[in-house]
Amino acid sequence: MTSMDKELSTGRQENFMQSLLAFTREHKASYWSGPLGEFLEKILPADPQGVARSSHQYIWDMIRWTRHEDANGQVRTALFADELFGMDEAIERVVDYFKAAAAGSEVGRRLLLLLGPPSGGKSTLVILLKRGLEEYSHTDAGAMYGVQGCPVHESPLHLIPHTLRPNFRETYGVDISGEVCPYCRMRLEQQYNGDFLQMPVERIFISEAGRSGIGTYAPHDPTTADLADLVGSVDLSKVAEYGDEGDPRAWSWSGAVYAASRGMLEMIEILKVKREFLYLLLTLTQEKNVKVSRFPLIYLDETILAHTNLAEFRKFLQESENEALLDRMVIIQVPYTLNFLEEARIYKKLISSAAPAFREVHLDPHVLHAAAVFAILTRLHEADEKDQELAKKVRIHANEDVEGVNRAEAERARQKMPEEGLGGVSPRFVINALSNAIIQSDSRSLTTMDVLLALKDAIENDARIDPKKKRKWIDYLVLARKHFYNRWVKEDVHKALFVSFEQEAQDLLDKYLDEVEATLDNRQIHDPITNDERRPDERFLRSVEEKIHISDSGKQSFRQEVVRKAMGAFKRGEKFTLDSHAQLHDAVQQYLFEQRRDVLRLVSSSSRPDDDARQKISIVEKRLVDEYGYDSHSAREALNYVTTLLAQE
Repeated sequence: MTSMDKELSTGRQENFMQSLLAFTREHKASYWSGPLGEFLEKILPADPQGVARSSHQYIWDMIRWTRHEDANGQVRTALFADELFGMDEAIERVVDYFKAAAAGSEVGRRLLLLLGPPSGGKSTLVILLKRGLEEYSHTDAGAMYGVQGCPVHESPLHLIPHTLRPNFRETYGVDISGEVCPYCRMRLEQQYNGDFLQMPVERIFISEAGRSGIGTYAPHDPTTADLADLVGSVDLSKVAEYGDEGDPRAWSWSGAVYAASRGMLEMIEILKVKREFLYLLLTLTQEKNVKVSRFPLIYLDETILAHTNLAEFRKFLQESENEALLDRMVIIQVPYTLNFLEEARIYKKLISSAAPAFREVHLDPHVLHAAAVFAILTRLHEADEKDQELAKKVRIHANEDVEGVNRAEAERARQKMPEEGLGGVSPRFVINALSNAIIQSDSRSLTTMDVLLALKDAIENDARIDPKKKRKWIDYLVLARKHFYNRWVKEDVHKALFVSFEQEAQDLLDKYLDEVEATLDNRQIHDPITNDERRPDERFLRSVEEKIHISDSGKQSFRQEVVRKAMGAFKRGEKFTLDSHAQLHDAVQQYLFEQRRDVLRLVSSSSRPDDDARQKISIVEKRLVDEYGYDSHSAREALNYVTTLLAQE
């Protein structure tokens, strides 16, 4: 290890230790315990609303605690910002559910069901909510209190007798909902002789591992599934000790609904459970209580958040007796993203969390985006559209400016068809193909073509995909290469080839504007070389415009639009650049590329290059590596690939 590497390593260690110390300071929450009387005197008056919060209100407060306004004035939820990509609509619907439920609307009496394809982000969304609750409970704003020793961590306010609750509401401005659980009722009578002010209260912290405020249920074999997994059962080892199966102390309070009390219950693949499970959960959501043998109703305040896949949901819909159950659910679809830029971010996140050997492999700058384009194509509505139209649709979903499509048309195109995003390949399918490409590669470098071929191999060898769909998906790989990767790699090589590309392109843009203005004004233009006056160069104008398929009949309106934009920029005190007009940007770039294609062929195809050609090759490769995200292997492959494209044109 070099001295520089050691310094970097030491610096990273110091930064990590600082992060640990900062985290410890932020999460050093104060623990409190004492009798109810002291709690009512010292803790409650500071924040009656916070103490009396329902589970929905608590989760909504946690979400608001993580929200902030970004530089564009948009409200972002930091809880999801760096983990979930391309699912803003689903996240906002979930946030709206909690906002409405916290306000006391009827949706708070409904089970929240996330519905979507596998590997679409449902589980991650729930996990992030759970982690957010755990962290929030360690803050002053998220302080939560419960009866000490209570198996359901119930609110200490449940101990207030019903006859005193109206007076409590007048004093503190909050209502008390809920009943004392059987276990605490027995303790109150036997240990404290009914003196509820002596019942111990403590601050509690939400912890999934500690079974406090978060419960999780994952179904197993439906034929052997036992309701006791949710609501517990008689503990026979304690019956002999207490002599009565109806004694709350002889009951096993290990069910998932008790762990989730005051917080959230996650139900994984909920529609695989028996119907009696569903009725219990929906009654719990609707009435906030459960009934188990030998006990009266047990009050539980918790949010039930379930998720399932489309196959199970469609099967569930076919059974008419499930209509009543569906009516008591709020169903939010969580489809795959249709934005290839967001999809690529998902791959990057999955790669960053993969094994070190995977992360150490270099990917050329277009690997993830090209794979993402293919994935999006498989998720779009299957129609007999031409490749050009499909490519346009993919670009529109990525919020790109597309020639010939105005903003209103783009917005209409972005409106998903009912099934779009609910099918197609999952991010996991693409990552598996990437893994196979890495395993089969001798070098520690992958090009976009390597990955497209790996995806083709994955499609052909997947027995789950029917032959017709296989052919269509392989066609999508060709489309991704032809309409996206080819354009991207040609732009990279073109820019790398010309060190002065930016200035050369701007000079060409300025020349185009001068010629257009002279044409529209019907005046001559001064030639700086001959120092003579001449007519505008119509041949030059058309050679630029034809690169983006501007017809002879449409050239006048196109030129007028360019001049209007240029004048608008001038009035705002801005310089009209290539970035000011997407179509003209493409036209200028293609024009320059066309002018230099012979040079490019010479540079990249010489089998035995002379010193001059070798130097040019070296400069191009170095720029691709230094400025465009390639390594030496992928840079050479890009040059060879673009040379092949030029030979085919």
